[in-house]
Amino acid sequence: MKKGILVASFGTTYISTREKTIGAIEEKIAKAFPDFEVRRAFTSSMVRKRILKNEGIHVDDVDEALSKMKEEGFEEVYVASLHIIAGHEYKKVSHSINRFKDDFKVIKGAKPLLYSKAHYDEAVDAIAKLMPELSENEALVLMGHGSDHAANAAYVMLYHMLERNPLTSHVYLGTVEGYPEAEDILEELEGQGYEKLYLLPFMIVAGDHAINDMASDEEDSWKSFFESNGYGVEPILKGLGEFEPISEMFIKRLKDSM
Repeated sequence: MKKGILVASFGTTYISTREKTIGAIEEKIAKAFPDFEVRRAFTSSMVRKRILKNEGIHVDDVDEALSKMKEEGFEEVYVASLHIIAGHEYKKVSHSINRFKDDFKVIKGAKPLLYSKAHYDEAVDAIAKLMPELSENEALVLMGHGSDHAANAAYVMLYHMLERNPLTSHVYLGTVEGYPEAEDILEELEGQGYEKLYLLPFMIVAGDHAINDMASDEEDSWKSFFESNGYGVEPILKGLGEFEPISEMFIKRLKDSM
């Protein structure tokens, strides 16, 4: 039986971080599942259009990738979702899987990074492993993407669990397009005695949001915002896909779907 794994992610137009994050996870999945052929799909049409325009490379969306796998005789397919929450992009993947449910002997989708309570426990442990060593007057601020989808509540739940764990009590989580926002994090920081903040994207890739909204010197960036409120700020431009504990979580999601 011909078996395949389709790795579906939002995608990114930043070539260097693409291979450090999405590419690295794909390679680790290929090593973890040597009997499966690994394929790539991006869920963002904007990202795919820009890659085609700027690089001359066509990246499949999930439907295109599954159609090709069907035509090539794959019978057993698992779809890994490199998404943080079960929001709009994850739903795109789920809908595609449903459309192809009669075209393969087996087709199943893995859950995103945060779905069940156990996943949040895993995420807290992973963050504790990947975070920089902090002194008493330092904190780590994670920048999530955020969403207008109900699944944005995942960020609030994870933040609550980070606060309650002594290993991550100096870790704060906000979002650029949802809740909590940077202003909410500032309120939480006040009176805690912090002098320096590390900023780290809570996103698979360190792309546009990380480079511009988080780490740039633009007036409305998180770096500028926290500096203007008296903190020393050091951005860390590494996507979650570069950290082994996060890659392992996605591999576990795949194993759980099988």
